[in-house]
Amino acid sequence: MTKKIISLNISTGLYISFVERILAFAQLHTSSYVCVANVHMTIEAHLDPTFTDIVNGANLITPDGMPLAKAMKLLYGIKQDRVAGMDLLPDLLKKAEEQNLGVFFYGGTQDMLAKTKEYLQLNYPNLKKQHYYSPPFRPLTEEEEENIIQIINESEAHLIFVALGCPKQEKWMSAMKGKINACMIGIGGALPVMIGMQKRAPLWMQKLSLEWLFRLFQEPKRLFKRYFITNTAFLFLFAKQKINFYFNRY
Repeated sequence: MTKKIISLNISTGLYISFVERILAFAQLHTSSYVCVANVHMTIEAHLDPTFTDIVNGANLITPDGMPLAKAMKLLYGIKQDRVAGMDLLPDLLKKAEEQNLGVFFYGGTQDMLAKTKEYLQLNYPNLKKQHYYSPPFRPLTEEEEENIIQIINESEAHLIFVALGCPKQEKWMSAMKGKINACMIGIGGALPVMIGMQKRAPLWMQKLSLEWLFRLFQEPKRLFKRYFITNTAFLFLFAKQKINFYFNRY
């Protein structure tokens, strides 16, 4: 089941159900993709109808940010679990290790992928099927695109963790649906946090929907404008939806 938050059809359910559904896609090599939605992605989709279609075309859209999870409660009375990429990534790796599933990391720098390999060898020693690819920081040629599709499919990976950042990773996954025989998950900034290149906000900040503020303290120059615009826009658009929702009910 999905519920609309501004422009996105956010999937609902318990956290564990998301993990199970992703694993079901992976085990069957179903060509599919999962968007991990936060406030930034929601506003990007609102501003770009084409991107809205790309995200809503995903097999699952998880409520990554606490604002989206809380919006479910305020709009629909649903107590929705947060399904964050920073939790999904290690949990899916653990399941892949247990179930002997192959994983493929697509995106990030060579240095980041080297650190990822070291991290996985230390923390998931029984995860045998690992593959990594750092694409060039430019649009791929048609030949390069066909080559990476072949590389991924020949690896027989079940889970493709895509770390290109929003909206690039969602556009790439949408273009690869039907071509790559695996479940693709856009993990964005979850990878550098998992391997220790960046820190995650303490639990109390996560519960208060202040993880964005923690990230802002880490990268103020890069994130100030984005958060000021997206957070303000989200609050305005959500309030508008809430008012419309109320009057349409009565």
